[in-house]
Amino acid sequence: MIINKELISKIKDYFSLNIYETKVWLALLSKGVASAGEVASISKVPRSRTYDVLESLEKKGFAIVKLGKPVKYIGVKPKVILEKLRNNVRTDAHEKIISFSKIKNTEEFAKLEELYKGGISPIKREDISAALKGKSNITNYLREILQNANKEVIICTNAEGFNSKLRLFHQTVKILKKANVKVKIALSGDEKLIKELSNNLGIKIKRIDIDAKFFVIDKKEILFYLSKEQNDTDAAIWLNSEFFIQAFVRLFEKAVGRRK
Repeated sequence: MIINKELISKIKDYFSLNIYETKVWLALLSKGVASAGEVASISKVPRSRTYDVLESLEKKGFAIVKLGKPVKYIGVKPKVILEKLRNNVRTDAHEKIISFSKIKNTEEFAKLEELYKGGISPIKREDISAALKGKSNITNYLREILQNANKEVIICTNAEGFNSKLRLFHQTVKILKKANVKVKIALSGDEKLIKELSNNLGIKIKRIDIDAKFFVIDKKEILFYLSKEQNDTDAAIWLNSEFFIQAFVRLFEKAVGRRK
């Protein structure tokens, strides 16, 4: 079996196998049904190691033992393996979510909150401005400040970017509506997509020509992106200055109001 090193390396990483496991699994797939000796010959894995590797693959679900003598092995179909791994990830993620949810109710978490709220130098939100980096970090922080709004939320971004985070915004708008928080959304970009988003959310969305990306909460906090690109190097600024933000909102509403 001649398989290039690059393929072996990628399959190894994709399926979290070691190098011997990868070679043996590929050998089984190419042969269909094979004995340990045949696998060793095809894969070029030392015969003394082949038995252990086959046993490991069987435990992981990549190979099954064929009934009968002599003992032979069958490589499990890649599609089946992929689905199994996907299900495992879902299960693990669900268990972690449950685990994280339980942390909030622990005594240790309560102490963390006490440290944050009443430490030696308690943080005053009105004194804070911060730079946020990374797509995941910004999205998580955005979710928090939006869902903690009390009176009004202004969302200004482009339709494509909004659509890429539709799940977040759909959930957020639902929470805000339930709390009687006014939601104003203004999007630039494709008019047809904007109408679809408006129908999806059940809220009026205004189309604008402002090429900007920012979120205003209760006219007291603002988070704005430093670029419109969406990637892992995203950067945003969060400000908590009521004087600045109210002036900013007045300028924005004046600009939006001018558009017919």
